[in-house]
Amino acid sequence: MSLIIAIATDLIAITILAYVLYFRRHRRKDLLLSYVALNIGVLAVTVALGSVEVGIGLGMGLFGILSIIRLRSDQITQQEIAYYFTSLALGLLAGLHPEPMWITPVLSALVLTAMAVLDSPLVAPTTHRLTLTVDRAIIDHDELVSYLKDLFHAQHVRTEVLDIDQVRDTMLVDVRYKVKPGAGATCENQPARASRESIGASRAVDTGRNHTVHATAHQGAVR
Repeated sequence: MSLIIAIATDLIAITILAYVLYFRRHRRKDLLLSYVALNIGVLAVTVALGSVEVGIGLGMGLFGILSIIRLRSDQITQQEIAYYFTSLALGLLAGLHPEPMWITPVLSALVLTAMAVLDSPLVAPTTHRLTLTVDRAIIDHDELVSYLKDLFHAQHVRTEVLDIDQVRDTMLVDVRYKVKPGAGATCENQPARASRESIGASRAVDTGRNHTVHATAHQGAVR
């Protein structure tokens, strides 16, 4: 009876986790399938291991194989990794179905509540993180922070320089920032607008160079 309750709890929990919490917030259908498949697979393997006489070494070895699998198909965020671990934990919890019977539903509800709260858009809505290519090589840290504050209209900025290219006069930085009150829309539009302006400027430079080349060739032909 406890196994039936645990399996029913797991099916309800993974539906809430994968569809209600993840898919409706992040909209990635491929990961929706991955979370459900991982959860059901771990549940089945755990139940099977619990129904036969196996050594603890075999059980640890099987889950060790799961732990070393690397997701090479696509990059995923830390939030999506958290959903992977939660899906795995729910499957293990239901497969082990500890006694008394209420432990599995209560712990599953606790895990889902934590994910619902921590991944909510209401938690730290003004705090953002991105990787930015800056069109200048700023060596001084204070100058870089001041530049990023003006760029994002940010109240607080924490940055880490990932790469500096002094030949092209560019740098790659990891930026974490908190926007000023009332500056959210301006801040979100600023990187896109700066990118469009940079692209437009580069096109203008290229057009000017083309005109120079054509003019030089025309003068050579006249001569």
